[in-house]
Amino acid sequence: MPGSRATTALIAIGVLTATTLTVVASSEYAPSANAAATTFTPTADTYVDNSATGTNYGTSGQLGVDGSPSKRFFLKFTVSGVSGAVTNAKLRVHTDDVSGSQSPAGGTFKATTSTTWTETGVTWNNQPAIDGASLGSLGSVSRNAWYEVDVTSFVTGNGTYSVAVSSTNGDGADYDSRESGSATAPQLVVTTGTTPTTTTTTTPPSGDPVFVGAGDIADSGSGDTATAALLDNIPGTVWTTGDNVYDNGTTTEFANYYGPTWGRHKARTRPSPGNHDYNTSGATGYYSYFGAQAGTAGVGYYSFDLGNWHIVSLNSNISMSAGSAQEQWLRQDLAASAKPCTAALWHHPLYTSGANHAPSTSTRPLFQALYDYNADLVLTGHNHQYERFAPMNPTGGLDTTRGIRSFVVGSGGASHYSFGTIQPNSEARNSDTYGVLKLTLHSTSFDWQFVPEAGKSYSDSGTTACH
Repeated sequence: MPGSRATTALIAIGVLTATTLTVVASSEYAPSANAAATTFTPTADTYVDNSATGTNYGTSGQLGVDGSPSKRFFLKFTVSGVSGAVTNAKLRVHTDDVSGSQSPAGGTFKATTSTTWTETGVTWNNQPAIDGASLGSLGSVSRNAWYEVDVTSFVTGNGTYSVAVSSTNGDGADYDSRESGSATAPQLVVTTGTTPTTTTTTTPPSGDPVFVGAGDIADSGSGDTATAALLDNIPGTVWTTGDNVYDNGTTTEFANYYGPTWGRHKARTRPSPGNHDYNTSGATGYYSYFGAQAGTAGVGYYSFDLGNWHIVSLNSNISMSAGSAQEQWLRQDLAASAKPCTAALWHHPLYTSGANHAPSTSTRPLFQALYDYNADLVLTGHNHQYERFAPMNPTGGLDTTRGIRSFVVGSGGASHYSFGTIQPNSEARNSDTYGVLKLTLHSTSFDWQFVPEAGKSYSDSGTTACH
């Protein structure tokens, strides 16, 4: 959008085109808690600008919100075909992927009573009044990312609704309009039926962070939609173990496949790259999409702390040999950590029983460094399945004293792979269920729980103490 971005965004929720999915049926939630979620896209959207009071922007690919000059955008959706009580409604908007789209204040959302405005008729001079209840607000927003606001109090069933989004910040934000295409157009997700509720036996104690994710995620299929729906109901930090998008990790694939599903959790994601991300030279699509969250562009390894845990995200697509820059960095990073528990994630597994990809022995120096510094957990992907191994040393021997427990979690959404020869110390396996691995990171231990896609029953859970 030319000029600065809009202060006030007006969203009218009217008839929407819909896709339906079933949300969360797993051992983490009450068995009867099945809910139907329908995603609607706008029938109209536009913005207005008080520096051009008679101009209509209904065909623009952007929606601006800003304080100076004041800009506001409108969305119109029609909710239809929804049966049963609405238990949850979320309004999702996607920031534009251009410089300046980010903002320290993403906008304040309010209901409006007028729903008769038209996309090509609204200007600053005749815009709807912002006269409804406050629904929520967005804080800092980054470029090329999904954000959502809970509008459950407003969207109660079939009908036409109108919402206004505003900001008083002079550094506004730009969002994608419906004209930008279905991959990044605004969404209204309406859930009916019984809302999933966490049971008392699986609620993590206060202060124990949740670390949840998978690898081998987004393509043109529906697996990533199913696993993203699981993340919608699991709080905490999201991780990925590579091959975030198929087939080639391009900017377009990130926008069309990853963005509408796992992309709505981008702000809380700590990724790692896979070989398909590197099918684009230098994995530029991956580094551009995740930005600073992926570490230094072209390097791809970084670390952070989560509660009592030190987490290291590594890059198995570059040199990992003993003495390499990455291996030396890893040893220095581990030596500097004062946390009692350590986990690492990367794409290619050292231990796997998958038929498609053999164990990646080139990762052994990284595993050795982690073992030398008493790490506890390794997460990988690459083979499109789930597998859990007993704690092992770097040569694959069972080690119940200092061994690292490792998981292959390539169940994020890409088509399933089968198993071949079952490797020693493989304790649990599944090759026909999409799902995520939820880890609860306690001060001296971790719990794991494989959460399956809706409609599937496979589960795996347990606890391991830190060294």
